[in-house]
Amino acid sequence: MKKILAFTLLICSFWTNAQELAILQYKGGGDWYGNPTALPNLIEYCNSEIHTKISKKPVNVTPDSPAIFTYPYLFITGHGNIYFSDFEAENLRNYMLSGGFIHVDDNYGIDTYIRRELKKIFPNKNLQELPVNHPIFNSAFKFPKGLPKIHEHDGKRPQAFGIIVDNRLLFLYTYETDLSDGWEDATVHNDPPEIREKALKMGANIIKYVFEN
Repeated sequence: MKKILAFTLLICSFWTNAQELAILQYKGGGDWYGNPTALPNLIEYCNSEIHTKISKKPVNVTPDSPAIFTYPYLFITGHGNIYFSDFEAENLRNYMLSGGFIHVDDNYGIDTYIRRELKKIFPNKNLQELPVNHPIFNSAFKFPKGLPKIHEHDGKRPQAFGIIVDNRLLFLYTYETDLSDGWEDATVHNDPPEIREKALKMGANIIKYVFEN
């Protein structure tokens, strides 16, 4: 019955609220609230450059809430532990299988935990690296080399991983890039304008993919 109710909520209200984005407020002690200016800045950029009409202020939602079914995009970031209960994992799985999209951006510290928790959501699925010809790199803006590197920490190359079901990317994990740091206010990290622009363009590609698939 809960699954039916969730799916009904999605059908009735998903596109009604399709112009709002959400941040996932998870448990575990990690800083889910990290990069507070990132998503608002990305929204402003998308509204200006790819002509979306997204509400300027993203909302915070918890993984156990039926409210997640009213948002097309859930954003997760942080530097530490993240934990989902079995019910939360099931709710997130139903959300994605019903048309929702989750984007996790590793701020150098969440990797071990998100990989562990992802196995609760999709126990029979493995992350796969997205090829450079994937549509997410070739929509509003072209990234012929794939995911850009925004901040250098340990010399590893940036990678975009995903979970794909029925030919639809429904979970995106951006790793070793610090993508959302590049979305933040310019004064936060003092990134050069061209680096921030690169990060925002990649973010716009993600949002465009979410709205069109």
